[in-house]
Parts: sequence; structure tokens; C-alpha cells
Amino acid sequence: METKINYETIKLDVEGAVAQIRFNRPKSMNALNETMMKEFLNCLKDICVNDDVNIVVLKGEGGAFSSGGDIKEMLSGWDEKQFFSIMDTINELVMTLYNMPKVTIASIHGAAAGLGLSLALAADYVIADEEAKLAMNFIGIGLIPDGGGHFMLERRVGESKAKQIIWDGKVMNGQEAVEAGIIDTSAPSGTLDQEVDKLLEKYRAKPLQAMIKTKKILAEMNRQTLIKTLELEKNGQLRMRGTEDHQEGVKAFLEKRKPDFKGR
Repeated sequence: METKINYETIKLDVEGAVAQIRFNRPKSMNALNETMMKEFLNCLKDICVNDDVNIVVLKGEGGAFSSGGDIKEMLSGWDEKQFFSIMDTINELVMTLYNMPKVTIASIHGAAAGLGLSLALAADYVIADEEAKLAMNFIGIGLIPDGGGHFMLERRVGESKAKQIIWDGKVMNGQEAVEAGIIDTSAPSGTLDQEVDKLLEKYRAKPLQAMIKTKKILAEMNRQTLIKTLELEKNGQLRMRGTEDHQEGVKAFLEKRKPDFKGR
């Protein structure tokens, strides 16, 4: 039985035990605006209580997985109350995705940057096209990772390497991301969907409830650390939004030039 539910900014396809969620703002490279975040959160919550679904695959429509947070919306003049409301939505989204009682797969093609990459790394298994472009690039506009980016990177590569990745903001292709330890595997160009299908076939042949129980135990062990990280990111991001370097970073982004940071 196949179920399709259309939201404004995401697509949900459920076939048997597999739910596929696609970010659906292709004209903006699936940048995450407030509407998409809330729809994605509501979709995940619905899937969490659907006992027929055991596996969730995250994808992006068009030419990208997700380019990150919607900078145009960020520039619309959020006051502190609006900022905290949006950050609370992001944090609830990350907690729901990381802890959901399903096996989750992030399938990355094109860009996965900023918040888009943080969300991808919250999945249990991350696979990317070898030509994908992955970047924890908050540093480029004078911000820090949010969406649990610090937590997700630290658990995959360790503290020292996580700092270097965050501070560099380097764009990596799929193979480079595997070598750095950020993601699990890459797929030869043009074969991403086929490789995901192979992974689904492998998982379907396993005792999925045992896999999910292990996931829930490990997630519970890490719960308080993730909660603390998300709170630190929320308050730290507010501080960064008030810096001169952030203002310069945004201005340079809009003017398509290299920013001239002053460390203030």
C-alpha cells in the first residue's frame, strides 16, 4: 500500500515499511524556512507513531538536498522573541529526528550545507553522491553551527577534528566527506538512488526492531548531552547575530564578495 501526502514545502511518500521525506523548495535549493521546519517536524511526529513504518529516508527535490537555513528569511528582521521561537523549532526538530524510533537514512545529492548538513548528520546512516557538496559553513557569515551541528560532528569525528571542520567551513565532495569521517559512504555519480535501494533491501532483511532498540538505547544515553548542546547553540547563535563579523558576513554574501572579518 502506498500513501502520498503533499505538504507545502515537503513531500511524504509511504510505501510499506519505508517513508521517504523530500524537502520541496527546489527553487531555493531547499533552503529551510520556518514553514518547512514546522512541516518537517509535524511529518516526523506523525511517522514516529506510525507502527507500520520502520525506515525513513530523507532526500531533496531538484538539484540539492538542502542549502541550509533560508538567509532571505533570516534578514526579514527577526526580533529576539521570533529568533528564539525559530531556534526552539529547530531544536525540537533535531531531537525528534535523532530520537525517532525508526532507522533513518539521509540521501544527499547536490548541496547539503549549514543547517541542512546538521539535519542530515542526525540520521543513522548518511550516504552522498560522490559529487555532492557538503559544508558546515556557518563560519562564512560569522555564525556557529546550530541544529545540533556541534554534537553531530563531535560524535562522528571527535572534538579536535570537529573544531577544524567548523572553523574551516570547507566545501567537501562526497568522497572527501567519507574520508573525513563525516558521513558513512558515497555513491558513484548518478547511482545514489540505486545505492539507497540496496541499503533498504539490506535493512529489510534484518530484525529491524532489534536495530531500533539499539538506536533508542544509544540515543537515550546521549539525550542530556544533545539537549545541552542545542541550548548552548541557541544562546550562542543569538550572541553571534549581534557581532560586527556577522553583519559583514551577510553583507559580503549579498554582495557576492569575500568578507573582511575583524574578529568583533
